[in-house]
Amino acid sequence: MSHLSTAAPSAQNRARRVARVGVIAAVYAALTLVALLFLGSLAWGPVQFRVSEALCALALLTADAVPGLALGCAIANVANIVLSGTGMLGMLDVVFGTLATAIGAFITWRLRRRPALALLGPVVANALIVPAYLPLLLQGIGFYTIPFTNIAIDGAYPAMYAFGLVATGIGEAVVMYVLGLPLNRALSRTSLARSLADEPAERG
Repeated sequence: MSHLSTAAPSAQNRARRVARVGVIAAVYAALTLVALLFLGSLAWGPVQFRVSEALCALALLTADAVPGLALGCAIANVANIVLSGTGMLGMLDVVFGTLATAIGAFITWRLRRRPALALLGPVVANALIVPAYLPLLLQGIGFYTIPFTNIAIDGAYPAMYAFGLVATGIGEAVVMYVLGLPLNRALSRTSLARSLADEPAERG
């Protein structure tokens, strides 16, 4: 009898966590696609403000945000391939953009007791990873010079990486601290934050 009573809550907990991952993924993907419709290249271009990245603040509350955000990012990036016609080049964003979001969210979760520092995780991860494939992606969508300059992308990888490092880092920092930090502060005053913090599987 005791075995059954232990197994049931465990199964319920797993189901709740799977549902939570799915909801976070759906919200991230939907927000990203809405931003693409209204912000255009500012959501996906060389200088970008992906407002959905503010949801990385959820990793301050629950470890389930890490797979949820990664899944949502992958879904959004696959959808962007269809919408923008970037073809196989878009797979770079699916793989490495998703990796950047996952690493950033994981760092946020690990440093969650210091929110202002923790939100640097997505900033650093995106600033370091995204510029590594950005030149190829930009050429695939019709950019042939480093934005705001006359420097050809071809043969100027270090300069393009430096541009991407600064541009991506600034864009991500704006999103995380102008949107993500206030989002965390607002959520921390709700019962949602308390319920997530009380999950035994997520203490650490």
